[in-house]
Amino acid sequence: MRFNLRRFTRSRITDIYLFQYRSAHHYYQPLSHNSSKYPELTTSGLSRRPAASMDSIPVIDFGAYRLGVNDVTDDKLHSLCEEVKTALTDTGFVYLKNIGIDEEEVEHVRAISKKFFLLPEEKKRPFSRGSFSNVNHGWVSLGTESLNPRRPGDLKEAFNVTSLRKDIEWPSGELDEFRAVQESFFLRCKELSLRVLRVMALSLGLESDCFLKAHTLIGSEENGTTLRSLYYPPVKSESVKDGQIRCGEHSDYGSITLVFQSQGGLQVLNRKEEFISVPSIPGAVLVNIADLMQRWTSDVFVSAVHRVLLPPANDSSTRQSLAFFVQPDDDAIITCCDGSNKYPPVNSLDYLLAKFKNTYGAN
Repeated sequence: MRFNLRRFTRSRITDIYLFQYRSAHHYYQPLSHNSSKYPELTTSGLSRRPAASMDSIPVIDFGAYRLGVNDVTDDKLHSLCEEVKTALTDTGFVYLKNIGIDEEEVEHVRAISKKFFLLPEEKKRPFSRGSFSNVNHGWVSLGTESLNPRRPGDLKEAFNVTSLRKDIEWPSGELDEFRAVQESFFLRCKELSLRVLRVMALSLGLESDCFLKAHTLIGSEENGTTLRSLYYPPVKSESVKDGQIRCGEHSDYGSITLVFQSQGGLQVLNRKEEFISVPSIPGAVLVNIADLMQRWTSDVFVSAVHRVLLPPANDSSTRQSLAFFVQPDDDAIITCCDGSNKYPPVNSLDYLLAKFKNTYGAN
Protein backbone atom coordinates (compact mmCIF):
# COMPACT_ATOMS: atom_id res chain seq x y z
CA MET A 1 0.00 0.00 0.00
CA ARG A 2 1.56 3.32 -1.08
CA PHE A 3 0.49 6.91 -0.49
CA ASN A 4 1.57 9.65 -2.87
CA LEU A 5 0.59 13.04 -1.41
CA ARG A 6 0.68 15.86 -3.93
CA ARG A 7 2.39 19.10 -2.98
CA PHE A 8 0.17 21.54 -1.04
CA THR A 9 0.10 24.90 -2.79
CA ARG A 10 -0.46 28.05 -0.73
CA SER A 11 -3.49 29.19 -2.71
CA ARG A 12 -6.02 26.42 -2.48
CA ILE A 13 -7.68 24.45 0.29
CA THR A 14 -8.52 21.95 -2.44
CA ASP A 15 -4.93 20.74 -2.38
CA ILE A 16 -5.57 19.21 1.04
CA TYR A 17 -7.71 16.61 -0.71
CA LEU A 18 -5.58 16.02 -3.79
CA PHE A 19 -3.91 12.84 -2.73
CA GLN A 20 -3.54 9.62 -4.63
CA TYR A 21 -3.77 6.24 -3.09
CA ARG A 22 -2.62 3.29 -5.13
CA SER A 23 -2.88 -0.41 -4.43
CA ALA A 24 -3.36 -3.47 -6.56
CA HIS A 25 -7.09 -2.83 -6.80
CA HIS A 26 -8.02 0.80 -6.14
CA TYR A 27 -7.21 4.32 -7.24
CA TYR A 28 -8.41 7.33 -5.23
CA GLN A 29 -9.07 10.54 -7.08
CA PRO A 30 -10.04 13.91 -5.59
CA LEU A 31 -13.71 14.73 -5.17
CA SER A 32 -15.34 17.46 -7.24
CA HIS A 33 -15.99 19.91 -4.40
CA ASN A 34 -18.19 22.55 -6.04
CA SER A 35 -15.38 23.59 -8.39
CA SER A 36 -11.65 23.14 -8.63
CA LYS A 37 -10.71 26.01 -6.33
CA TYR A 38 -11.28 27.26 -2.82
CA PRO A 39 -10.66 30.56 -1.03
CA GLU A 40 -7.07 31.34 -0.28
CA LEU A 41 -5.73 30.45 3.13
CA THR A 42 -4.01 33.28 4.94
CA THR A 43 -1.97 33.09 8.10
CA SER A 44 -3.45 36.18 9.73
CA GLY A 45 -6.92 37.57 10.18
CA LEU A 46 -8.78 34.46 9.01
CA SER A 47 -9.81 33.32 12.48
CA ARG A 48 -12.10 36.25 13.07
CA ARG A 49 -13.11 37.14 9.50
CA PRO A 50 -16.87 37.81 9.30
CA ALA A 51 -18.85 35.21 7.40
CA ALA A 52 -20.23 35.91 3.94
CA SER A 53 -23.97 36.38 3.68
CA MET A 54 -26.32 33.90 1.99
CA ASP A 55 -29.58 32.10 2.60
CA SER A 56 -29.68 30.10 5.81
CA ILE A 57 -29.33 26.33 5.95
CA PRO A 58 -32.81 24.76 5.59
CA VAL A 59 -34.65 23.46 8.66
CA ILE A 60 -36.88 20.42 8.02
CA ASP A 61 -39.44 18.90 10.38
CA PHE A 62 -38.53 15.20 10.68
CA GLY A 63 -41.46 14.47 12.99
CA ALA A 64 -43.21 12.16 10.55
CA TYR A 65 -40.27 9.72 10.74
CA ARG A 66 -38.75 10.63 14.12
CA LEU A 67 -37.37 7.97 16.46
CA GLY A 68 -40.26 5.97 17.89
CA VAL A 69 -42.46 6.35 14.80
CA ASN A 70 -42.61 3.08 12.89
CA ASP A 71 -45.54 3.78 10.59
CA VAL A 72 -45.35 6.73 8.22
CA THR A 73 -47.78 7.39 5.39
CA ASP A 74 -46.53 7.37 1.82
CA ASP A 75 -47.56 10.99 1.35
CA LYS A 76 -45.65 12.19 4.40
CA LEU A 77 -42.59 10.15 3.48
CA HIS A 78 -42.66 11.45 -0.09
CA SER A 79 -42.89 15.04 1.13
CA LEU A 80 -40.02 14.49 3.56
CA CYS A 81 -37.87 12.92 0.83
CA GLU A 82 -38.40 15.87 -1.49
CA GLU A 83 -37.47 18.39 1.21
CA VAL A 84 -34.34 16.49 2.19
CA LYS A 85 -33.19 16.06 -1.40
CA THR A 86 -33.62 19.76 -2.16
CA ALA A 87 -31.74 20.82 0.97
CA LEU A 88 -28.84 18.42 0.57
CA THR A 89 -28.51 19.10 -3.15
CA ASP A 90 -28.42 22.85 -2.64
CA THR A 91 -26.12 23.12 0.39
CA GLY A 92 -24.88 19.70 1.54
CA PHE A 93 -26.22 20.54 5.01
CA VAL A 94 -29.69 20.45 6.57
CA TYR A 95 -31.15 20.88 10.05
CA LEU A 96 -33.65 18.25 11.16
CA LYS A 97 -35.99 19.07 14.04
CA ASN A 98 -38.43 16.83 15.92
CA ILE A 99 -36.07 13.90 15.52
CA GLY A 100 -37.01 12.04 18.71
CA ILE A 101 -33.85 13.11 20.56
CA ASP A 102 -34.51 16.07 22.83
CA GLU A 103 -32.07 18.75 23.97
CA GLU A 104 -32.01 17.40 27.54
CA GLU A 105 -30.65 14.07 26.30
CA VAL A 106 -27.97 15.80 24.24
CA GLU A 107 -27.00 18.05 27.14
CA HIS A 108 -26.58 15.02 29.42
CA VAL A 109 -24.03 13.55 27.00
CA ARG A 110 -22.19 16.88 26.78
CA ALA A 111 -22.13 17.22 30.57
CA ILE A 112 -20.59 13.80 31.24
CA SER A 113 -18.13 14.37 28.38
CA LYS A 114 -17.01 17.69 29.83
CA LYS A 115 -16.30 16.02 33.18
CA PHE A 116 -13.86 13.77 31.35
CA PHE A 117 -12.19 16.61 29.45
CA LEU A 118 -11.63 18.57 32.66
CA LEU A 119 -9.71 15.70 34.24
CA PRO A 120 -5.91 16.08 34.61
CA GLU A 121 -4.09 14.86 31.52
CA GLU A 122 -2.53 11.94 33.37
CA LYS A 123 -6.02 10.55 34.05
CA LYS A 124 -7.06 10.88 30.42
CA ARG A 125 -3.89 9.49 28.89
CA PRO A 126 -4.70 5.77 29.55
CA PHE A 127 -7.70 6.14 27.25
CA SER A 128 -5.76 7.66 24.36
CA ARG A 129 -6.64 6.91 20.77
CA GLY A 130 -4.29 4.14 19.63
CA SER A 131 -4.45 2.31 22.98
CA PHE A 132 -7.31 0.04 21.89
CA SER A 133 -7.78 -2.72 19.32
CA ASN A 134 -9.91 -0.29 17.35
CA VAL A 135 -7.44 2.29 16.09
CA ASN A 136 -9.87 5.22 16.24
CA HIS A 137 -11.40 4.63 19.69
CA GLY A 138 -10.39 6.82 22.62
CA TRP A 139 -9.17 10.25 23.69
CA VAL A 140 -7.49 12.69 21.28
CA SER A 141 -5.40 15.33 23.04
CA LEU A 142 -5.26 19.04 22.25
CA GLY A 143 -3.41 19.79 19.02
CA THR A 144 -3.04 16.14 17.97
CA GLU A 145 -5.23 16.44 14.89
CA SER A 146 -4.59 18.67 11.89
CA LEU A 147 -7.74 18.39 9.81
CA ASN A 148 -6.17 20.96 7.54
CA PRO A 149 -2.61 19.63 7.41
CA ARG A 150 -1.28 23.04 6.33
CA ARG A 151 -2.29 24.51 9.68
CA PRO A 152 -0.89 23.84 13.16
CA GLY A 153 -2.78 21.24 15.23
CA ASP A 154 -6.44 21.90 15.94
CA LEU A 155 -7.26 23.56 19.28
CA LYS A 156 -9.65 20.87 20.43
CA GLU A 157 -9.85 17.58 22.32
CA ALA A 158 -12.08 14.65 21.46
CA PHE A 159 -13.27 11.36 22.83
CA ASN A 160 -14.09 8.86 20.09
CA VAL A 161 -16.57 6.07 20.70
CA THR A 162 -15.96 3.64 17.87
CA SER A 163 -15.88 0.31 19.69
CA LEU A 164 -18.74 -1.10 21.77
CA ARG A 165 -16.77 -4.17 22.81
CA LYS A 166 -17.53 -5.28 26.34
CA ASP A 167 -13.91 -6.00 27.27
CA ILE A 168 -12.36 -2.53 26.84
CA GLU A 169 -11.56 -0.07 29.61
CA TRP A 170 -13.62 3.07 30.13
CA PRO A 171 -13.27 6.03 32.52
CA SER A 172 -14.65 5.11 35.93
CA GLY A 173 -14.75 6.44 39.47
CA GLU A 174 -16.46 9.83 39.32
CA LEU A 175 -17.31 9.01 35.70
CA ASP A 176 -19.05 5.69 36.32
CA GLU A 177 -21.92 6.53 33.98
CA PHE A 178 -19.63 7.74 31.18
CA ARG A 179 -19.72 4.45 29.29
CA ALA A 180 -23.48 3.91 29.60
CA VAL A 181 -24.29 7.44 28.49
CA GLN A 182 -21.94 7.35 25.51
CA GLU A 183 -23.04 3.91 24.32
CA SER A 184 -26.72 4.74 24.69
CA PHE A 185 -26.36 7.93 22.67
CA PHE A 186 -24.30 6.08 20.05
CA LEU A 187 -27.18 3.65 19.52
CA ARG A 188 -29.74 6.46 19.38
CA CYS A 189 -27.70 8.22 16.72
CA LYS A 190 -27.28 4.96 14.85
CA GLU A 191 -31.04 4.50 14.59
CA LEU A 192 -31.58 8.10 13.51
CA SER A 193 -28.83 7.93 10.89
CA LEU A 194 -30.32 4.79 9.34
CA ARG A 195 -33.65 6.60 9.00
CA VAL A 196 -31.94 9.54 7.32
CA LEU A 197 -30.08 7.21 4.93
CA ARG A 198 -33.37 5.53 4.00
CA VAL A 199 -34.98 8.90 3.26
CA MET A 200 -31.96 9.93 1.19
CA ALA A 201 -32.13 6.75 -0.90
CA LEU A 202 -35.85 7.15 -1.57
CA SER A 203 -35.31 10.81 -2.46
CA LEU A 204 -33.07 9.68 -5.34
CA GLY A 205 -35.56 7.09 -6.58
CA LEU A 206 -33.43 4.23 -5.27
CA GLU A 207 -34.49 1.20 -3.25
CA SER A 208 -34.99 2.17 0.40
CA ASP A 209 -32.17 -0.14 1.53
CA CYS A 210 -29.65 0.98 -1.12
CA PHE A 211 -27.42 2.68 1.46
CA LEU A 212 -28.61 0.66 4.45
CA LYS A 213 -27.16 -2.55 3.03
CA ALA A 214 -23.67 -1.09 3.49
CA HIS A 215 -24.33 -0.01 7.10
CA THR A 216 -25.39 -3.26 8.76
CA LEU A 217 -22.40 -3.51 11.13
CA ILE A 218 -22.48 -0.09 12.85
CA GLY A 219 -21.29 -0.55 16.43
CA SER A 220 -19.15 -3.59 15.62
CA GLU A 221 -15.43 -3.94 14.99
CA GLU A 222 -16.18 -4.20 11.26
CA ASN A 223 -17.49 -0.66 10.91
CA GLY A 224 -15.74 2.68 11.59
CA THR A 225 -18.79 4.75 12.56
CA THR A 226 -17.78 7.01 15.46
CA LEU A 227 -19.49 9.17 18.05
CA ARG A 228 -17.14 12.07 18.84
CA SER A 229 -17.50 14.24 21.90
CA LEU A 230 -15.59 17.40 21.03
CA TYR A 231 -14.28 19.96 23.51
CA TYR A 232 -12.74 23.30 22.59
CA PRO A 233 -11.03 24.77 25.68
CA PRO A 234 -10.57 28.49 26.31
CA VAL A 235 -8.13 30.02 23.83
CA LYS A 236 -5.05 31.76 25.18
CA SER A 237 -4.19 34.29 22.49
CA GLU A 238 -0.53 34.44 23.44
CA SER A 239 -0.09 30.71 22.79
CA VAL A 240 -1.96 30.48 19.47
CA LYS A 241 0.36 29.69 16.56
CA ASP A 242 0.24 31.52 13.27
CA GLY A 243 -2.68 30.17 11.24
CA GLN A 244 -3.99 27.97 14.07
CA ILE A 245 -7.76 27.65 14.57
CA ARG A 246 -10.04 25.38 16.56
CA CYS A 247 -10.72 22.99 13.68
CA GLY A 248 -9.12 23.23 10.27
CA GLU A 249 -10.93 23.21 6.94
CA HIS A 250 -11.96 19.71 5.91
CA SER A 251 -14.78 17.55 4.62
CA ASP A 252 -15.98 14.45 6.46
CA TYR A 253 -14.96 11.02 5.27
CA GLY A 254 -17.89 8.62 5.27
CA SER A 255 -21.61 8.70 4.42
CA ILE A 256 -23.22 11.41 6.54
CA THR A 257 -22.53 13.18 9.83
CA LEU A 258 -24.99 14.16 12.58
CA VAL A 259 -23.85 17.26 14.51
CA PHE A 260 -25.28 18.49 17.81
CA GLN A 261 -23.88 21.95 18.58
CA SER A 262 -24.02 23.82 21.87
CA GLN A 263 -23.05 27.20 20.40
CA GLY A 264 -21.80 28.83 17.22
CA GLY A 265 -18.33 28.83 15.70
CA LEU A 266 -18.89 26.31 12.91
CA GLN A 267 -18.63 27.60 9.35
CA VAL A 268 -19.35 25.82 6.06
CA LEU A 269 -18.28 26.58 2.51
CA ASN A 270 -21.27 27.23 0.27
CA ARG A 271 -21.62 26.78 -3.48
CA LYS A 272 -20.49 30.38 -3.99
CA GLU A 273 -17.21 29.42 -2.29
CA GLU A 274 -18.00 31.62 0.71
CA PHE A 275 -17.76 30.51 4.33
CA ILE A 276 -21.03 31.05 6.20
CA SER A 277 -21.71 30.71 9.91
CA VAL A 278 -23.86 27.83 11.14
CA PRO A 279 -25.90 28.71 14.25
CA SER A 280 -26.83 26.26 16.96
CA ILE A 281 -30.53 25.34 16.98
CA PRO A 282 -31.57 23.67 20.26
CA GLY A 283 -33.45 20.43 19.67
CA ALA A 284 -32.28 20.12 16.07
CA VAL A 285 -29.48 18.09 14.51
CA LEU A 286 -27.31 19.33 11.68
CA VAL A 287 -26.82 16.69 8.97
CA ASN A 288 -24.06 16.98 6.41
CA ILE A 289 -22.92 14.93 3.44
CA ALA A 290 -19.52 13.23 3.62
CA ASP A 291 -17.04 12.15 0.95
CA LEU A 292 -18.15 8.58 0.29
CA MET A 293 -21.76 9.67 -0.14
CA GLN A 294 -20.65 12.19 -2.74
CA ARG A 295 -18.89 9.41 -4.64
CA TRP A 296 -21.87 7.09 -4.17
CA THR A 297 -24.30 9.63 -5.67
CA SER A 298 -21.99 10.90 -8.43
CA ASP A 299 -21.99 14.43 -6.99
CA VAL A 300 -25.77 14.73 -6.60
CA PHE A 301 -25.11 15.10 -2.89
CA VAL A 302 -21.87 17.03 -2.31
CA SER A 303 -19.57 16.78 0.70
CA ALA A 304 -19.16 20.26 2.18
CA VAL A 305 -15.94 21.77 3.52
CA HIS A 306 -16.28 23.23 7.02
CA ARG A 307 -14.19 24.58 9.92
CA VAL A 308 -14.40 26.00 13.45
CA LEU A 309 -12.81 29.38 14.00
CA LEU A 310 -11.26 30.93 17.07
CA PRO A 311 -13.64 32.82 19.36
CA PRO A 312 -13.62 36.64 19.30
CA ALA A 313 -10.74 38.40 21.03
CA ASN A 314 -11.00 38.32 24.84
CA ASP A 315 -13.64 35.56 24.68
CA SER A 316 -12.48 32.82 27.05
CA SER A 317 -15.53 30.59 26.64
CA THR A 318 -15.37 26.89 25.86
CA ARG A 319 -17.23 25.15 23.06
CA GLN A 320 -18.67 21.64 22.85
CA SER A 321 -20.30 19.58 20.16
CA LEU A 322 -21.26 15.97 19.54
CA ALA A 323 -20.74 14.50 16.08
CA PHE A 324 -21.83 11.08 14.86
CA PHE A 325 -19.71 10.16 11.84
CA VAL A 326 -21.50 7.48 9.83
CA GLN A 327 -19.18 5.19 7.92
CA PRO A 328 -20.10 2.26 5.63
CA ASP A 329 -19.04 -1.20 6.75
CA ASP A 330 -15.31 -1.87 6.41
CA ASP A 331 -15.75 -4.32 3.54
CA ALA A 332 -18.20 -2.15 1.60
CA ILE A 333 -17.16 -1.19 -1.93
CA ILE A 334 -18.60 2.19 -2.84
CA THR A 335 -19.57 2.53 -6.49
CA CYS A 336 -21.63 5.22 -8.23
CA CYS A 337 -25.26 4.20 -7.72
CA ASP A 338 -26.29 5.64 -11.09
CA GLY A 339 -23.87 3.36 -12.92
CA SER A 340 -21.93 6.31 -14.30
CA ASN A 341 -18.51 5.28 -12.94
CA LYS A 342 -17.75 8.97 -12.36
CA TYR A 343 -15.58 7.77 -9.48
CA PRO A 344 -13.79 4.41 -9.45
CA PRO A 345 -14.88 1.84 -6.85
CA VAL A 346 -13.36 2.41 -3.44
CA ASN A 347 -13.22 0.31 -0.29
CA SER A 348 -14.71 2.04 2.76
CA LEU A 349 -11.97 1.06 5.21
CA ASP A 350 -9.11 1.86 2.82
CA TYR A 351 -10.53 5.33 2.21
CA LEU A 352 -10.95 5.95 5.95
CA LEU A 353 -7.41 4.86 6.79
CA ALA A 354 -5.98 7.04 4.01
CA LYS A 355 -7.82 10.02 5.52
CA PHE A 356 -6.53 9.18 9.00
CA LYS A 357 -2.99 9.12 7.65
CA ASN A 358 -3.51 12.61 6.23
CA THR A 359 -5.00 13.93 9.49
CA TYR A 360 -2.59 12.45 12.02
CA GLY A 361 0.52 12.12 9.91
CA ALA A 362 1.62 15.71 10.57
CA ASN A 363 1.73 15.19 14.33
